[in-house]
Amino acid sequence: MFKLLLIEDDATLFNEVKERLSGWSYDVYGITDFAQVMQEFTATKPDLVIIDIQLPKFDGFHWCRMIRSHSSVPILFLSSRDHPSDMVMAMQLGADDFIQKPFHFDVLIAKIQAILRRVYDYSSDSQIELKTWCGATVDYQKNTVGNDAGSIELTKNEMFILRELINQKNKIVTREALIKSLWDDERFVSDNTLTVNVNRLRKKLDELSIGHFIETKVGQGYMAVDVAQLP
Repeated sequence: MFKLLLIEDDATLFNEVKERLSGWSYDVYGITDFAQVMQEFTATKPDLVIIDIQLPKFDGFHWCRMIRSHSSVPILFLSSRDHPSDMVMAMQLGADDFIQKPFHFDVLIAKIQAILRRVYDYSSDSQIELKTWCGATVDYQKNTVGNDAGSIELTKNEMFILRELINQKNKIVTREALIKSLWDDERFVSDNTLTVNVNRLRKKLDELSIGHFIETKVGQGYMAVDVAQLP
């Protein structure tokens, strides 16, 4: 049974979502003290975090940042905030997806299932743990990339994108193919979501001076190139 941590201060909504998700055999935990979210996160050890933006004490962006500094657990935002900048901020901080309230429960369960299937089925089935690309070692199990310049940790989405691009190195991977692989049903995905994820991946890879090896092919998709292709 997967453990989900629902960080939501609206008791009515929390209880409704918990009841519905429990019917799908998910074990749902909540927060009792919104000043101690990290302590409760550590105690719960969830497989997925669902978090609102507007919370007591500190907002969801703060807690997303704190969680990301300690864990690559998938994070799904569930918020009534509807400005595009809120989604962009969530993705830049390392969230895996964003659902705007009010929402249809079928959309929520579809996104949860897609994230869990992608993250945990991939982790359990992956046979190749290490990959060398552009002088860097990519560790699919630990979600890290490292070279002489240092080491970075990627979120599950970022590593999935990188893995897909490396597996088809020097070939264009269409945006549609990446969205389909990442979120299963593109009807529930903003076109901007993939862009933000790729940009965040590039920014992290820039710390190792290899971000430019992920190329954008305008109107088509993305391509991971190798050193031999560069001038």
